[in-house]
Amino acid sequence: MKMPRLGSVQEKIPCVFQTEVKEEQSRKRDCQPFQVVATENVNPVALEAHIDCALATEKLDGTCCYVSDYKGRPYLWARLDRKPNKQADKRFKKYQHSHKGSKGFTWNLEEDFKTVPATWIPAHRVKHHNGHPLPDEHGHTPGWIPVEKDNKPYCWHSSVVDYDAGVAVVLRPSSENEDVLLEIALVPLADLLEQTLELIGTNINGNPYGMGSKKQPIHVLVSHGSVCVRNPPTVDFHQLRSWFQNSPDGGVEGIVWHCNNGTMVKVHRHHLGIRWPDEHTSLGSRPLVVHVEGTVEEHDGTKKDLFTSFSRLNGRRFSRLLDVHFDS
Repeated sequence: MKMPRLGSVQEKIPCVFQTEVKEEQSRKRDCQPFQVVATENVNPVALEAHIDCALATEKLDGTCCYVSDYKGRPYLWARLDRKPNKQADKRFKKYQHSHKGSKGFTWNLEEDFKTVPATWIPAHRVKHHNGHPLPDEHGHTPGWIPVEKDNKPYCWHSSVVDYDAGVAVVLRPSSENEDVLLEIALVPLADLLEQTLELIGTNINGNPYGMGSKKQPIHVLVSHGSVCVRNPPTVDFHQLRSWFQNSPDGGVEGIVWHCNNGTMVKVHRHHLGIRWPDEHTSLGSRPLVVHVEGTVEEHDGTKKDLFTSFSRLNGRRFSRLLDVHFDS
């Protein structure tokens, strides 16, 4: 059976269930006066893609990144959505409120959006009209900006890559025991080309996985689709809801199913009315080994960067990801 290509998420992934709109404040988006929730009906897109044979992977709670060429070498790119300006956003939200959605709203593609940096590129598969990228149903145009060393807003992105050595700090399943053991390793950026990844850690999205501390922050990249869900339930509304709430493996933000024909569908706990983050996350509870050997000028001992700190832990094993820490 042909397996789907994993690790590339460039567009919005539909819910595995058909959804409906409820007139209540969104739990995910400020100022959105309606809530999108799952119904008990499986999305026909998922059925047509044979969801029962799909690979279930963990939906990670971080910020999306992308690896692609820039300046003649592999670079990490940060997610940056082009958003409406203040006036256009006000008009859009008024329309959403009165029409219970955004269908039918008309944008002025030349005037309604904020300026983005010259290095910004739209995500793959973003549609264009007369040379202008089109926004999604939330009014955002997903895209990417290269992560430069001196760009302060992206300092945590920058901490996980070393362009001189051409490597990134990656969290992934260990070849020793992929179902249980995780590893933190240095991976050549060239091996990650055209993949999307999730940056997770201390200063990202409230740190749901309990990684590091403010004094000694820890951040890593995780390739999309690389962490399989252990003992996933059948795609059934009630079974999934019970699994999220009661299973020891259910401490995840959501599930992304990778179907054999390339289709991806997902479910988020919010779709099912279940809160996140969970007190005990599945990822944070998994054992881990560090495999980070000397690079970057052999990690000068006076440096305090992430690469140096992890190199000092090379070979160390931890009973849980959230127990990983750097010695003072």
